[in-house]
Amino acid sequence: MNTMISVAEAIRTRRTVRHYRPDPVPAAALEALLALAMEAPSSWNLQDRSIVVVTEPAGREGLAWATGGQPQPQEAPVLLVFVAETQAWQDDRGDVYDHARRNGAWNEEFIAGFSAASTEFQQGLAERGLLREYAVKDAMIAAAYVMLAATELGLATSPMNGWEEDKVKKVIGIADRPDLSIALLMSIGYAAEQRPHPGRRAVERTVFRETYPVA
Repeated sequence: MNTMISVAEAIRTRRTVRHYRPDPVPAAALEALLALAMEAPSSWNLQDRSIVVVTEPAGREGLAWATGGQPQPQEAPVLLVFVAETQAWQDDRGDVYDHARRNGAWNEEFIAGFSAASTEFQQGLAERGLLREYAVKDAMIAAAYVMLAATELGLATSPMNGWEEDKVKKVIGIADRPDLSIALLMSIGYAAEQRPHPGRRAVERTVFRETYPVA
C-alpha cells in the first residue's frame, strides 16, 4: 500500500484495468474506499446516490451477464454498482440537517431557506425531465473519488459503461424500482496486467478560454 502518492500522481498513473488477480481486497481498504466515496461533493448536499457492493460469486456472475460477458465482473473480487436515486429529494432529510447542525455548518435559518430552495430546484428539474441526469452526475463524482482513492491504495479499477440497465437492476434487486437508475459499474482488485497510458490530446486541443470555438 502506497500512502505517499499524491492526488496528482493518482490522476496520472491510474489506468483502466480489465484483468485482475484473484487476491481479495482487504476489508479495511474496501471500507476506506466506500467512506471516501461518500465524501464526494453532492449538489444541495442531496446525496442522491448509493453504492451496492457485489462480492459474492452469484452477484458477480449476474453482472457478467449484464455486461455481455466482460471479464471484469468475472475476475475482479469486488464490483461496485453506483445507483442514482432520482426521487431522493422527496425523502426525509432530517439526518442531513442534524449532521450539519452538529458540525456547526448550518443554523436553523439556513436550513429552512436551504430546504425550500432545494425543493423548488428539484421540482424544476422534474418538470424538465432532468431528475435522472442530475442524480447520475452526483453518482459519477462519487465514482471518480473511488478511482483515485483506489489508486492510492495500490488497487486497480475499471469504470464500466457497457451494460444493460434492466439486467443490472435485476441482479442487485431493484428491478421494480423506476425511481432508481444505474450510473456506473466499477471493478476493483489487484491488476493482473500492466496497461500503458494511451495518451490524451494536447490541452490546447481540448481546453478553451471563455467561449467554445466556432468552426
